[in-house]
Amino acid sequence: MRFLPVFLDLQGRQALVLGGGEVAERKADALRRAGAVVRIEPVFHPDMLQGCVVAIGADAEEAELVKLSVAAQARGIPVNVVDNPPLCSFITPSVIDRDPLVVAVSTGGAAPVLARMVRAQIEGMLPPAWGRLAQLADSLKAEIRTAFPDVVQRRRMLERALGGTVAALVFGGDDQAARTAFLTEIAGSPDREGIVYLVDAGPGPPDMLTLRAHRLMGEADVLVHDAHIPGPVLDMARRDAERMVAGGVDRLISLAREGRKVVRLGPHPGEAEALRAAGIRVELV
Repeated sequence: MRFLPVFLDLQGRQALVLGGGEVAERKADALRRAGAVVRIEPVFHPDMLQGCVVAIGADAEEAELVKLSVAAQARGIPVNVVDNPPLCSFITPSVIDRDPLVVAVSTGGAAPVLARMVRAQIEGMLPPAWGRLAQLADSLKAEIRTAFPDVVQRRRMLERALGGTVAALVFGGDDQAARTAFLTEIAGSPDREGIVYLVDAGPGPPDMLTLRAHRLMGEADVLVHDAHIPGPVLDMARRDAERMVAGGVDRLISLAREGRKVVRLGPHPGEAEALRAAGIRVELV
């Protein structure tokens, strides 16, 4: 990964767009939609960067764009010059906006057309209702944190709510019923029982994993794997999931008894029977 994906909070903050024309206007409009106070100038002067948190150059003279880039980077201000990667300290991705849910797609400048093609595919997968679902979760954030102070139990409740009845009601257009169902989930008892998913890692490539295996790796608290499992497969797990090389079935039993959701990649013969004998919930994937 060459570029670190970052979302900037621009609400009420100053942004500079250098240049004019259609491209500059599009960039300015995107900044305004993110809440920025935008200043558009045709010619650059260093004083324009005073108080700015981001700068974009488009449709200006090359010399002016160079001056913008040099001055912004000297001040530590993120700067993007359209279609001129050497002058950029950041790049702008293709965006799927389901506010407050936002998905960004980028090829790091290698193939912008490909990024737009991927965006088009994701657009069809994410109807506007996803934004309403995110807004519902945000509106109940205080209640959720009070009811589930433990981050693991909170995440499990959210996975259950946002992937089940609550989501179905939002997608069906009944937001009030969805809110009631969400409050019911919040009032329920925390799921403290651990479980081990024994997932066949297949012959190696990540695209050989089943859809269910992908989903479970994205939900796991702990990923236990053999040393030979390739990195691209391990990268399918949640970024903040704990990863550890397999150390015998006793480790799996201990993790499950701590209430953890464990994905065991590439399980060995006999592990399922040993886990069940110890009273641990097991599912084969």
